[in-house]
Amino acid sequence: MGILSAAATVALVFFGHNALVDLELLEYWALDRLFEFRGQRPPTAPIVIVAIDEATFQELNLQWPFPRKLHGELLDRISADGPLAVGVDLIFDTPSRFGPEDDAALGAAITRARNVVLALALDTDDQPLLTTERGELGVKREMTNMPLPVIRQGAGAIGSVNVRVDRDSHLRRALLRVPGGGEWWPGFDVEMYRLTRAAGFPARPLPEAGEVIINYRGRPSTFEWIPYYRVVRGEMEGWFRGKIVLIGPTSEKQKDVFTTPFARGDMPGVEIHANALDTLIRGDRIREVPRLVSTILAALAALAGSVLAVRLRAARALVAVLLVWAAASLLAFALFRFSEVWMRGMAMTVGLALGYGATVLENFVREQREKQRLSRFFSPDVLREVVRDRDGHLLRPRRRFVTVLFSDIRGFTTISERLQPEQVDEMLREYLTVMTEVVFRHRGTIDKYMGDGIMALYNAPREDSEHALNAIRTALEFQERVIPFSARWEAKLGVPIRCGVGINSGEAIVGSLGSKQRNEYTAIGDPVNLAARLESVTKDYRVPIIISEFTYEHVKGRFPTHELDTVTVKGKSQAVKIYGVTPSSMRRHPRAQLDAAAQLTAVGDGRVCRARTFDISEGGLGLVGVPDDWTVGSKVEVRLDGGEVGRRIVAEGTIVSRRGDKAGLQFSALDEASAPAVAEYVARGRERDEIDEAQPDASRR
Repeated sequence: MGILSAAATVALVFFGHNALVDLELLEYWALDRLFEFRGQRPPTAPIVIVAIDEATFQELNLQWPFPRKLHGELLDRISADGPLAVGVDLIFDTPSRFGPEDDAALGAAITRARNVVLALALDTDDQPLLTTERGELGVKREMTNMPLPVIRQGAGAIGSVNVRVDRDSHLRRALLRVPGGGEWWPGFDVEMYRLTRAAGFPARPLPEAGEVIINYRGRPSTFEWIPYYRVVRGEMEGWFRGKIVLIGPTSEKQKDVFTTPFARGDMPGVEIHANALDTLIRGDRIREVPRLVSTILAALAALAGSVLAVRLRAARALVAVLLVWAAASLLAFALFRFSEVWMRGMAMTVGLALGYGATVLENFVREQREKQRLSRFFSPDVLREVVRDRDGHLLRPRRRFVTVLFSDIRGFTTISERLQPEQVDEMLREYLTVMTEVVFRHRGTIDKYMGDGIMALYNAPREDSEHALNAIRTALEFQERVIPFSARWEAKLGVPIRCGVGINSGEAIVGSLGSKQRNEYTAIGDPVNLAARLESVTKDYRVPIIISEFTYEHVKGRFPTHELDTVTVKGKSQAVKIYGVTPSSMRRHPRAQLDAAAQLTAVGDGRVCRARTFDISEGGLGLVGVPDDWTVGSKVEVRLDGGEVGRRIVAEGTIVSRRGDKAGLQFSALDEASAPAVAEYVARGRERDEIDEAQPDASRR
């Protein structure tokens, strides 16, 4: 999969413009982010921009184009200060609307200055010659928009101002030479560079490439702007000595603006020339890592992503991939920040993502196939662990402390004799499906089904510090879920359906056990035998849930329990204490919700705490917010604000269960005046509950 991902990455590099993921555009986007993270830099060369801006139009009150004589006056004032070079980013390829004298005035000023670079533009258009059934046939005409002879004859140089934007419409490159008219024309920035260097200003050698990536210094106005009108009026005398002067429009209305890494469509062309010229003088153009090298790195990244996904779990591999990506990104930024080198990092990013993602997807598909193949033998939870456990460690038999739960339907043999086989199948399928969901919800594993019976394990194969608690929670929910199940089937059977549950905790041998032809994840040992025995005696003691003393030690005080008896397991001489767990549905006193403030006073030491109630019955209270040191067995006096009960409640009782900050309080004495109020409130609460349950049924009918 890694090789396929590498091949896909290479294909995206070379043919990405035709694909859903256009790597070229992503690389340009990343380059802009590198500029942003690096931040602005101060210009090196003394470049000044004479801006034909909105203020100039307002101050001079002239329409565009200005008289060329005015441009000549501007050049005279600038030249009088002795600038290094002057560049005019305007095209003078047609006669002035003010007559030949206007052109001559500008030409004379250029001649007097002797160091002015003029702009030319090269263009092409299609000239149709013949129309056929297949379309138009013609030639491509090249046009050179050269300044008029009277204007250019005294110029220091003429350079092309043509630009080439990238596919995302950003201008990032300066053209050092441009073909046109059968010859190569130097770029405008190149001619400015040459005049500046000829004037004695130090500059790095000119690159031999035909274009360079401009090392932009910052946003618009990073270079100094001086309004055109101020220079014409003589307000800036002496300002241009030893400076490189660029003259051009900066108003967006003149539509000579572009998008750059630092500007979103508002960088004037004349300032782009300033950035390009400063880049050439300083010699810090952005150098691009050869595409072949970037492509090889991207392919290696795809392989690395795949290898990490194979060697590590998906989550850990993702972290490792992110670390590799972060390291590559930091390297790319460091190269850009300190060496002006652009390494195409998005190809590596896509390669990493493809390598990792494709391999993880392949692993997922393989795991699903394995689960489907092994689903006949293992429960879903065990399957998930087995598939991910590549070395088989989880399935190896070993001694492990587990809690074992056995459950079955009481009197199922008699019940099944009253039903057709299809009905037995329907009943068991519904019952086992519901109970299996309960087991899984409480982090248990279905070991096996035995007709109507269920054997479940807790703390295997996954560690579970609350394995005993979760087993009892499962048993309690069994009792709750069997009630609606019984209601659906009682009409057919004539008898209610009940289930018994036996739970025991201890050390057993747990693992994949069986023959070469068939094995199962199961547990064997005395704890299993005792759990099965406890389930079988639930009907003898007339309780739905029985737990052993070994499980009781893990859950003591967490559930309402009572000691039943001692039993002896077959083959063992030592008797074991057993306890009954009372489900909430079988409590002696009905309960109603109550939210009220309560004050508890400990009998004996006089400690006081404040809590709130969440339910009440004639036999006790449910409390929340009880401190941890108020343990099971603590005797307390309790006073309740009247609240919805209608009067203050005073009682004595004992804390009989704890779970977190919740506690169950059993009344031992209830004030004579409080008892009727509690009974009346509970009765009202049950009536409200019955009405609430009836209303949804009525709305459905």
